[in-house]
Amino acid sequence: MRAQRVWKVNGDASVSQLQSRLDDLNKRLGQLESQHPDSWTVQELRASALGLSREIDDVRCAEATAALSELLRK
Repeated sequence: MRAQRVWKVNGDASVSQLQSRLDDLNKRLGQLESQHPDSWTVQELRASALGLSREIDDVRCAEATAALSELLRK
């Protein structure tokens, strides 16, 4: 079974919003791992956390690229 995203992020999400969602997801993941370490839900949450981490990286890279482009234009 393929993992599904738990969080649906819109294009206006900031890094702090995404980080907050990732923190919440990691908290839930920790609780589930202690109760049901072999649960398929744990695997899906891990996949969602990785996807959200990648999304945070994408936003940070886009912001850095935009800032660098602005500096190079000057």
